[in-house]
Amino acid sequence: MELLIFGHAGAKVLMFPTRDGRFWEYETLNVVGSLADKVSAGHLQLYCIEGLARESFYDAGRHPADRIRRHGAFEDYILNEVLPLMASTNPHDCTMAMGCSLGAFQAASLVFRHPHLFRKLVAFSGRYDLTMTVESFGDLFDGYYGDDVYFHTPTHFLPGLTCAWRLEKLRQLDIVLAIGKADPFLDNNRHLSRLLDDKGVHHRLHVWDGRAHRAGAWRKMAALYI
Repeated sequence: MELLIFGHAGAKVLMFPTRDGRFWEYETLNVVGSLADKVSAGHLQLYCIEGLARESFYDAGRHPADRIRRHGAFEDYILNEVLPLMASTNPHDCTMAMGCSLGAFQAASLVFRHPHLFRKLVAFSGRYDLTMTVESFGDLFDGYYGDDVYFHTPTHFLPGLTCAWRLEKLRQLDIVLAIGKADPFLDNNRHLSRLLDDKGVHHRLHVWDGRAHRAGAWRKMAALYI
């Protein structure tokens, strides 16, 4: 598993690529460039990782149960290899998770499941329910459903979350969601926002003009919100 690290100090940012992105995607899209001043000044250190979408949610050759199981293995990799690497490389006490499109789902799912490991979530153009169909974006589990899907889907498990410790950790997070008015997942972002409000979890939902599901918007969002 390859990754790229940019910067020498500062808050650590775990960056999940889009569906088709690789670990170099944010460098290629110049999202890294949009953060260059903060990185050079030692305010941020970026960790750009693989997303493995083609081995999990977007592997049509796998049974849906195997897709979510592969995603679970990916989460284990983050928890047991990437986060320890980040901690050993940089002692800063702030760790963020960031992602765009499918990467936003991966970042949000991880942070909401393990809020004690993070200080901030920054998610752009995300769909937080992969079982729903919106425009050309279909159900990534082809009708399959089980506890494994439920517990990895933020808009499914949040309504039933009653653990006082976990809710308290969620309420300590800085959560930033950004979506365009013309984006296909706008309603899903508003739904997630209402669920967070219901749980008393402070967050910010920024709705941009037009369709913001694109690199040009993500560069501007990154500079503002990370």
